[in-house]
Amino acid sequence: MLTHQENMFMAQVGPGTPMGELLRRFWHPVLLSEELPEPDCPPKRTKILGEELIAFRDTNGDVGLVDNYCPHRRASLFFGRNEESGLRCVYHGWKFDINGDCVDMPSEPAESNFKDKVKINAYPTREGAGMVWAYMGPKELQPEMPQLEYLDVPEDQFVSTKVMYESNFVQVIEGEIDTVHASLLHSNLDSLAKSESATTVGGRYSYKDRPPRFFVEDTDSGILIGARREAEEDSYYWRISRWLFPYITMIPREPQGSARSGLIVPIDDENCWFFWVRWNPFRALSDDEIQTYKLMQASLAPVTYLGQANKRNDYMIDREMQRTVNYTGIPQNNARAQDAAMTDSMGAISDRDNEHLGTTDMAIIRMRRRLIQAAQALQEGTEPYAASHPEVYKVRSGGAVLPRDVYFTDDASVQEDIFVK
Repeated sequence: MLTHQENMFMAQVGPGTPMGELLRRFWHPVLLSEELPEPDCPPKRTKILGEELIAFRDTNGDVGLVDNYCPHRRASLFFGRNEESGLRCVYHGWKFDINGDCVDMPSEPAESNFKDKVKINAYPTREGAGMVWAYMGPKELQPEMPQLEYLDVPEDQFVSTKVMYESNFVQVIEGEIDTVHASLLHSNLDSLAKSESATTVGGRYSYKDRPPRFFVEDTDSGILIGARREAEEDSYYWRISRWLFPYITMIPREPQGSARSGLIVPIDDENCWFFWVRWNPFRALSDDEIQTYKLMQASLAPVTYLGQANKRNDYMIDREMQRTVNYTGIPQNNARAQDAAMTDSMGAISDRDNEHLGTTDMAIIRMRRRLIQAAQALQEGTEPYAASHPEVYKVRSGGAVLPRDVYFTDDASVQEDIFVK
């Protein structure tokens, strides 16, 4: 468990906080590219790391991310006119480009050079995997984008979306790297009774042997997690997952199958975005894989990206369904409602000094330690290694059935599968 002080150190992400400063050393997804569908389209509000921001796509198709408040009299630029390569405040006409420079100030005399002295806070952006990314840290330390595989695959090999969680970002990371819960929280009652009814390798062995033995290894990018379960008499099934600095998760996948990644970006201390990417390194996604994405999209409220099943309606829990159909009684997990119900119910920031962690929480304990230690090291002047070494993100999750005398990282086929060449 963590003390209250350690917990708040880890959870608080605003400007000037130790964890907030660590996070600002990395690139962040801030919205989906589809939210800014064309040049000069309406601007979009967003909030990242406690900062209220406005995103807009200018006439050239480039994305700007600027402070919500006009530096003149603090009116919101959400109401601005997105026109002619800049966002214009409608209060007095001050106009800013994607670099934050004031390029027009019609409320001042024509001979005035005042506009040359005024800037708005603006963050550099990039686009990749259907997401707009921003770097919000010191300009002199701006790194390259992480070399995540899904940033480089063709468009027909990935889909991405997002959903809002009403809880601190660390709680959602913990849910992602806690692979034990999947065979309970997301199960149907017939799967619990008969493991042979499972349709995947992972499901079959996870239902048969629920409490795995965990093995956790530190890596330059974060941690590598192996969860070992009984398979056949001469083999173990390994579910292989990853946590990458500062909040990227890669949950286990079927051997040689499509992969999924979560990017859990803090909105503020008490809410976060879960950006979700599904990709296949080797082929175009199938219709069934794309359908999973469409079901998630259909389960989200317009504009807010909050799941239609949320805490205001108790995640649509159906007690009869819980008794006869599935473990939770929450109808579906398309918008991650089953996960959100658990994570959000812990409170906006979980009271971790009252928790009792078990043997299957090993990865959670290690992730917290690495995250806190990195923020402490930054306070002492040591920059996070992964931020300036984008190549450490060339990795995947995995899954394998191996002979009992073979450790998962010692197998050549596993090594080939969980690292990107």
